[in-house]
Amino acid sequence: MSSELNNSALALLSPSVADFVNKQHKLFINGEWVNAAAGGLLEVINPATGEVFTHVPAGESLDIDRAVQAARQAFEQGEWADMSPSARGKLLWRLGDLVEEHADELAQIEALDNGKPVNDARWGDVAFSYELLRYMAGWSTKINGQTIPLASGAPFHAYTLRTPVGVCGQIVPWNFSLMMAVWKVAPALAAGCTIVLKPAEQTPLTALKLAELVEKAGFPAGVFNVVTGNGETAGAALAEHPDVDKVAFTGSTEVGKKILAAAGTNLKKVSLELGGKSPMIVYADADIDKAVAAIASGIFYNMGQTCTAGTRLYLHNDVADRVLEGLVSHARALKMGPGLETETQMGPLVSAEQKQRVCEYIASGVEDGATLLTGGGSWGTSGYFVEPTILDHTRNDMRVVQEEIFGPVLCVIRFSDEEEESVVIQANNSIYGLAASVFTRDISRAHRVAKRLKAGTIGINTHHVIDPALPFGGFKQSGWGREMGWEAIELYTELRSVGVAL
Repeated sequence: MSSELNNSALALLSPSVADFVNKQHKLFINGEWVNAAAGGLLEVINPATGEVFTHVPAGESLDIDRAVQAARQAFEQGEWADMSPSARGKLLWRLGDLVEEHADELAQIEALDNGKPVNDARWGDVAFSYELLRYMAGWSTKINGQTIPLASGAPFHAYTLRTPVGVCGQIVPWNFSLMMAVWKVAPALAAGCTIVLKPAEQTPLTALKLAELVEKAGFPAGVFNVVTGNGETAGAALAEHPDVDKVAFTGSTEVGKKILAAAGTNLKKVSLELGGKSPMIVYADADIDKAVAAIASGIFYNMGQTCTAGTRLYLHNDVADRVLEGLVSHARALKMGPGLETETQMGPLVSAEQKQRVCEYIASGVEDGATLLTGGGSWGTSGYFVEPTILDHTRNDMRVVQEEIFGPVLCVIRFSDEEEESVVIQANNSIYGLAASVFTRDISRAHRVAKRLKAGTIGINTHHVIDPALPFGGFKQSGWGREMGWEAIELYTELRSVGVAL
């Protein structure tokens, strides 16, 4: 493997991004760029080619401890501890402006690091990130307590104070590495917390670029720290650190359970956004064209590497053939290629491991009796590409239907008029409960089914419902807590009750 970008990839980068990628990367701790204490390095691989193109520090427990100490110092005393809510909000807004100013660079870095199409990164991940920063900036001045008349009628003036929880360890995944970081960073900073961010080892670069922008925005030293490293070392050390007050994690349910166990060392607050196996239900009266477009986006966006991906499609028999004809046509028309190429609509999966995992699931589905309508294998001669795949005639007891695949694989289950109500029970037959969607022209049915689906986010005649103001999170093993909206501020604050004897 090469240790530098090949000429074709290099030609697609702007000079500023090429300079950033090729420089010696360091950890960002207490406002300074430093090497990892043990001096180790992690390889960063271009998933479109399988080549190593740069390295980042392999931070470990000593580096996490340094970062946590810096965050503790900044939280307890100094400029950030004394800063007014209005001043915090201005800094957050300034950071949002800087993310927008550097949007094209961030999109290229994300496309190179993760493999996703650069246009999706620019107008999806990056655009959402700067709008979320601005949205959360507005909450900085609106974090209030309440005055409470005591039930006993005792002569007290009683009120609550909502204050920042403290030092926050934030561990983010590789599928939306910049956006997931901002999802956690923005409300935590708005609330007045300090942060140690640990990006996924596969996609560390946008977190380091974000640290550059935080530094440029003028945040005080120690408020925001970034430690790159492996999950088993740096991530575990952050989750179990006794001086971290809260840990926020987005990733697999399996790792989420490990995070939860590690956080038990000091019973720190925990929020988890975990896996999903989201159902999409299409009734016979659905608008077929709109349903096909939404379903295709729901499963193939970001190469299916989305926690809310609509991987289970419940299709009424009367419209199944028409819907599948549209979906197969859409899948076969998708332009595959490296994420940095602007015409690409579907890039590679993030790693060789992920590619193997997805291909094994496809083979499992076919072996269990599913009908392969399109796709089914790898694509190209290099990199980690998997074709958009549709499996018809699957059943609820198949692995491909029950387990999270995290790839562009759609599993189709057909239902009849007699099963119109029981299909909701099938849709809820999962350990997950992150997202779901319903396609119908019957408004009563739409609301009735939405109320019954056990999922944190439900779309009616759409999928991927997302907005900075809309709470996001899951039921069951899809996680704890809600991100975005006011609910995200609640994740990063504590309540104090105060009673004044009169």
